[in-house]
Amino acid sequence: MRVLFIGGTGIISSACADLAVRSGIDLTVLNRGTGRRPLPEGARSLTADVRDPAAVREALRGEEFDAVVDFVAFTPDHVAADVELFSGRTGQYVFVSSASAYAKPVAHLPITESTPLRNPFWAYSRDKIACEDLLARAWRDTGFPAFVVRPSHTYDRTSIPLDGGWTAIDRLRRGKPVVVHGDGTSTWVLTHHTDFARGFVPLLGEPATIGDVVHLTGDEVLTWDGITRRLAAAAGVPDPRIVHVPSDVLAREAPERGPSLLGDKAHSVVFDNTKLKRFVPGFAATTTFARGAREIVAHHDAHPDLQVVDPVVDALQDRLVERFG
Repeated sequence: MRVLFIGGTGIISSACADLAVRSGIDLTVLNRGTGRRPLPEGARSLTADVRDPAAVREALRGEEFDAVVDFVAFTPDHVAADVELFSGRTGQYVFVSSASAYAKPVAHLPITESTPLRNPFWAYSRDKIACEDLLARAWRDTGFPAFVVRPSHTYDRTSIPLDGGWTAIDRLRRGKPVVVHGDGTSTWVLTHHTDFARGFVPLLGEPATIGDVVHLTGDEVLTWDGITRRLAAAAGVPDPRIVHVPSDVLAREAPERGPSLLGDKAHSVVFDNTKLKRFVPGFAATTTFARGAREIVAHHDAHPDLQVVDPVVDALQDRLVERFG
């Protein structure tokens, strides 16, 4: 099977590229050639700026694929360019959307693929919804073979799912409190990128997916306090100090974080992955976050250049701890 990945070196796509090659897929990766993660041996690399349609057409001249996956399409313009480029040239076009598109606050749990899409807080999510709408029209009107996959919070060893990243780990190790939004009891789902890949790669080239949508997450449900405590344990801090701050206060104090907080992380989520498991029988996410947290901390401990403390976040947390601690 011939598959094209647009992107291929991100948290999600790197794991998918590795498993695709190991699964015997003839993988081509198109990107600017500046990714932080190397491509797996056996993948063919094409270099072009994906935002330059002429350069992409030239790089892909005469190429056809069984499946095309765009990991870096974020706006309707991006998707419209793909529809124009790949119509008649692929048997399946996979758009990587986002589970943040589901209506917030969520009216009913668990979330299924039929949960309404609406996010008045976060432009990123609204753009993903608009992309899905465009692809639905293309499928209905012309038969463009679109398939939508909605990841939730997918991570690897490089990504720390707490505000401020390494700043939070540094504070924990210094015995300082860390801030957690709300009362710490809202639920969240974290998916290791290798688990995501195990669910994703078998979907490639599957005819039954055309015109459909599926979300792809793990089944482990944790509270935000639980996530923080697992990271603290991995960092050698058995009894972390946690200070809870209302989400709306955090959104005001850190406006750059506000949309993703109020539009996603502040709301409890639980996902029903029944539909995915019908497409991929036997799928199971096997990496617990306790294990993932140890992987994250070990990776950062082995790479001192990644141990970056953000003084703005650190000072903000000090102020919030003084107010709410």
